[in-house]
Amino acid sequence: MSGEEGNIDDYTQDGTVDLKGNPVRRSKRGGWRACSFVVVYEVFERMAYHGISSNLVIYLTDKLHHGTVKSANNVTNWGGTIWVTPILGAGVAEAYLGRYWTFVIAFFFYLMGMIVLALSVSLSGLKPPPCNDINSQDCRKASTLQLGTFFAALYTLAVGTGGTKPNILTIAADQFDEFEPKEKAHKLSFFNWWMFSIFFGTLLGNTVLVYIQDDVGWALGYGLPALGLAIAIAIFLAGTPFYRHKKPAGSPFTRMAKVIVAAIRKRNVPLPIDPQELYELDLEYYAQRGKYRIGSTQNLRFFNKAAVKTGATNPWILCSVTQVEETKQMLAMIPILVATFVPSTMLAQINTLFVKQGTTLDRAIGSSFKIPPASLTGFVTLSMLVCVVLYDRCFVRITRRWTKNPRGITLLQRMGIGLVIHIIIMVIASFTERYRLSVAKDHGIVEKGQQVPLTIFIMLPQFVLMGTADAFLEVAKTEFFYDQAPESMKSLGTSYSMTTLGVGNFLSSFMLSTVSDITKRHGHKGWILNNLNASHLDYYYAFFAILNVLNFVFFLVVAKFYVYKAEVSDSVEVLTEELKVMRLRASAQEATVAN
Repeated sequence: MSGEEGNIDDYTQDGTVDLKGNPVRRSKRGGWRACSFVVVYEVFERMAYHGISSNLVIYLTDKLHHGTVKSANNVTNWGGTIWVTPILGAGVAEAYLGRYWTFVIAFFFYLMGMIVLALSVSLSGLKPPPCNDINSQDCRKASTLQLGTFFAALYTLAVGTGGTKPNILTIAADQFDEFEPKEKAHKLSFFNWWMFSIFFGTLLGNTVLVYIQDDVGWALGYGLPALGLAIAIAIFLAGTPFYRHKKPAGSPFTRMAKVIVAAIRKRNVPLPIDPQELYELDLEYYAQRGKYRIGSTQNLRFFNKAAVKTGATNPWILCSVTQVEETKQMLAMIPILVATFVPSTMLAQINTLFVKQGTTLDRAIGSSFKIPPASLTGFVTLSMLVCVVLYDRCFVRITRRWTKNPRGITLLQRMGIGLVIHIIIMVIASFTERYRLSVAKDHGIVEKGQQVPLTIFIMLPQFVLMGTADAFLEVAKTEFFYDQAPESMKSLGTSYSMTTLGVGNFLSSFMLSTVSDITKRHGHKGWILNNLNASHLDYYYAFFAILNVLNFVFFLVVAKFYVYKAEVSDSVEVLTEELKVMRLRASAQEATVAN
């Protein structure tokens, strides 16, 4: 028995434990009290991360003297690594260390990377001398040591985030018991407020830290994020006595691979008419381990062959129905995952081309203050913050009356609205850039690459709408992949939403390089040059608008055929009733034998 003794009804029913593996009480651990430590951590972590990522393209071009395409690709390649590594961190957490310890160990690498990065921009020997050449052609390039130190720090940081990002959200969500009605209701609104905390920290990074980097110095501008990370981990560790934890359930990749291999090996074996004839473990097995049994479904029914009994007991030949259904749930989300790649590519433009455009415009506010170009990303955050609150407090309450859905509309419908907004964003961005180029031409500053006499705020609509799109698409995407993942694969499900950002960043690098190369052929100047006044980003954004339209059509098709998984609480109620019936039958049989 746990040291947290009390009423048996006070213990959680979702299998959560303390770090020693003992059952925990709701009144002592979890809930919003425990979640508050994680949410505050996330504010500081996001502030630190976005304090680096938002202005990185400016550091690469102005301080390391890289060209536009190379700088943008370095940012998106690093961003892609940041968002793809979480799938590995999720696997380690689910299979071996658990979410808490995976997070703590990975954070060490995160913090070390941030500290070395701060040193690389501070020490004169680790950065090239200043240069003001607009095309960076005559600037002294960074040495191998300087580049090696800088990028080693960036990618060490990326390795760290691979273990922190997929687990911090699941640690927070684990603080709410799905089987307790009040906590389940809190969990429904948790994701909105989780995103609120993320974007509040992002706002601080995009405004305060970016301003310090541009107007005070890069040493302090990168030193403060390192300090912010140290504060973040201190806050997280302070909440340890209040956290609920879930035990590692084994490698999700291995469990899924077993189902796929078993189904392929038995591809010629017919499925039984009655699903009850498929192999499944006893109800007691799941009840004793606080796990969830899932009934057989007809979705992706080919994989049901993995549970057909043929006499063999090898786990690579015979899998339980629950294991099959878990695998099917993860596979069923892949088409939705693919549909989010293109909008994730749009997000990659915020910290790259959008910011570079801002450097060509008039940034003056009054007579003495100039807004840093990367600070415009703060309007993405502000817009998102406002929209999340309005969505949670107004939109959901209004739509709930007609739909009877606790969320107001389905998660896929919410994502669809975000995809439509992305189309509008790229259309507006294309027309805005066309206007900027026309003004540059009228003033004869195309070849000189001088500042265009237009306020930087002409770009404001695309930044504000990007925040609105995030309130629909990014929040829904995060909740969808967590909610629809089986209980034993929540970290992997969370990593899906991050993987889409990683793939989006890599796609951005690929498309930018490809378009830049193709448009320079046959003697043409190209669409993307170091001198943006001589470029054609308007064509590039129009191409993105068309790509978003095609992606939206694809999304409508895959969303139409997607089948939502059953509510966990519903399946557990069925499991409980089945257990009661089994026990009554066992008791009756024992009484009959005794008589």
